[in-house]
Amino acid sequence: MNLDSIIGTFLAESRELLQQMEDALLQIEQSPDDPELINAIFRAAHTIKGSSGLFGYDAIVAFTHVAESVLDRVRAGEVRFDGELIALMLQVGDHLGGLIDWLADGHDLADVSVETRATDAELITCLKRYLEEAPAETEAPQTAGSDDTETPSASGETASHHWHLSLRFGADTLRSGMDPTSFLRYMATFGTVAHVEPVLEHLPALETLDPEACYIGLELAFVSDADQATIDGTFEFVRDESSIEIIPPHAPLTAFASLLQLRQDEGDEQLQRILRCGSLTEAEWQQLQTPAVVAESDTTSMSTSGSDDGDSDISALAAGNVSPASVTATDNAKAAKAGKETQRGGGDSNLIRVDAAKLDQLINLVGELIIAGANTRMLAQRSGMLEMNESAETLSRLVEEVRDSALTLRMVQIGATFNRFQRVVRDVSKELGKDIVLQVSGGETELDKTVVEKIGDPLTHLVRNSMDHGIEPAEQRLANGKSAQGVVRLNAYHEAGGIVIEVSDDGGGLNPQKIMAKAVQRGLVSEGQQLSDKEIFNLIFEPGFSTADQISNLSGRGVGMDVVKRNITALRGTVELDSKLGQGTCVRIRLPLTLAIIDGFLIGVGQASYVVPLDMVEECIELPGKGLENQEFLDLRGDVLPFIRLRQLFADDSTPPRRENVVVVRYAGVRAGLVVDQLLGEFQTVIKPLGKVFAQVPALSGFTILGSGAVALILDIPGLLSQVTHNDNRAGFSSSQLNQLNHVRSNAQ
Repeated sequence: MNLDSIIGTFLAESRELLQQMEDALLQIEQSPDDPELINAIFRAAHTIKGSSGLFGYDAIVAFTHVAESVLDRVRAGEVRFDGELIALMLQVGDHLGGLIDWLADGHDLADVSVETRATDAELITCLKRYLEEAPAETEAPQTAGSDDTETPSASGETASHHWHLSLRFGADTLRSGMDPTSFLRYMATFGTVAHVEPVLEHLPALETLDPEACYIGLELAFVSDADQATIDGTFEFVRDESSIEIIPPHAPLTAFASLLQLRQDEGDEQLQRILRCGSLTEAEWQQLQTPAVVAESDTTSMSTSGSDDGDSDISALAAGNVSPASVTATDNAKAAKAGKETQRGGGDSNLIRVDAAKLDQLINLVGELIIAGANTRMLAQRSGMLEMNESAETLSRLVEEVRDSALTLRMVQIGATFNRFQRVVRDVSKELGKDIVLQVSGGETELDKTVVEKIGDPLTHLVRNSMDHGIEPAEQRLANGKSAQGVVRLNAYHEAGGIVIEVSDDGGGLNPQKIMAKAVQRGLVSEGQQLSDKEIFNLIFEPGFSTADQISNLSGRGVGMDVVKRNITALRGTVELDSKLGQGTCVRIRLPLTLAIIDGFLIGVGQASYVVPLDMVEECIELPGKGLENQEFLDLRGDVLPFIRLRQLFADDSTPPRRENVVVVRYAGVRAGLVVDQLLGEFQTVIKPLGKVFAQVPALSGFTILGSGAVALILDIPGLLSQVTHNDNRAGFSSSQLNQLNHVRSNAQ
């Protein structure tokens, strides 16, 4: 097995666990005594520590062990979560996240920076304050050097104060990337391995030895105050293929009788190993052979295994000639573990982890399949063969189903991204000294994973901006008749084949007059120029524009909102802003569901082909033949419909046909018509980016390849409708822009 892939899984799961830990910490502020949240935080830390120990990341193990010890005291009710401890645990999560990122970048933990080491030491010091009154460590073990003549317990229990572990690793342990010594290193983080006895009887002759197989076994004396579930969890990754037996301190003598029966193929040497570990004394061994213990062992075997064979003879243990029994000291733990895994299996067993790069490759191949399928369909139509056309139609339908299925693989809910802002709101509100709460809705809304990854930074700036500029101080809010607590809302919903994300607040809103005065001062607009409120609000997205009176750590430098707009535009999205003075502000982002493949509507103007996203097309009508030569509007069933002549926009000199058509499109509540020559029907569109050289060409968002190999340009409908709203639909392109457009066509082909 590839160890790199296993470590990659460890890193991914650790990040997920840290996110779960952070979510639980943010929730526990409202319910500090919730046992489920406390256990969730503890489990996350415990799992990260255990997994890190298996890979030898001792720095993470040592640090997490201290945090886990504090959380264990919280679980025991000795320490209670308060604001200070929650803040400390959030810092612990951040520090662990930094170490995980350091590993993910290919670095060694021994090479971390001095600042990271200082943070590590500072956090450990803070954590240890919660452990100052922790219970004393468990007594030292009784090992082979101890007095083995101690009188056995009259109740039939052993006198040893330590755990006894009997480990027989499976043959594929090494192939699975597991190192038996890593378990010992990990166990040392929550206890002391007092004595180790290797088991070498299963080693084959050198000429038959497989260097990749594991033949080793271990008998351990282990001192720890951990419970059996914690110790048992150490061997989570090898339990299925190994034999793991755990006997607690002061266990019944019958537990060792059962262990000796289980290891009967190892003969008297197994007994000697147990004696050398100090888990069993000579006196206890003698008592183990008495008739009373024999009878108890037989009864336990029968009641546990269901067998009616009562002829086992404990006195034959020394000779290694005993009958098998199924009783072990860990039956109850195994049963509990099996029950837990059965309960979990219903959900996790149906999920697999897939590298995002593989999904991207799949989408790329589906895109190529769509282009090849379009070519096949075109050739079938030219052939005139009915059977060929039917086969091509079937192929197209199947390709479309494959496309839809492949795209759903990359669809993720935006709720996980939204929930991460709970931490942002908590930290920033404390920094600002404001009482602010985040409300999330529409978290189940799905969109492409690529879009989710790239929308995080713009949303972060908008949320911080709402808290800094939007939400007023508590005194001002109370004076205005509002509650002292401000509210920032994140909402998402689907609209017309895309997704709308809203970032809103119930703060003071924007002052149009103040924005206008600032714009005049900076020369963005001329004195006396009349603008609508919406146009004034959009000035905020100009580079360097800010209405903040003071510069803070969060904002006020005029850097950010222009970057927000640029990043969203790069995702083929749009951003708009609504605000009411004294009531609040809402920033509305519209994004496509996917950046890869869409359903398009193919149109023609002259010899050129263009694609309009199908979800933006409302209807198609014939352009009236007379009276509209110099008009920009037409009457559509009593409504005024502005339109754009694509022939004029793209400076196409070809002769228009006698009949022209209008494609009615709608986006963000704005409707307009596109005058075209031909309506060529629906078309599965594989979106290809224009590249940096042509990124500034207006009205275009990409291109696609037709079945014939020709290029069709994808129209930027939001951009075109923006021209309509600004009465600029007759402006067309400048000569330099037209040159760029021609370069787009020629380079794409």
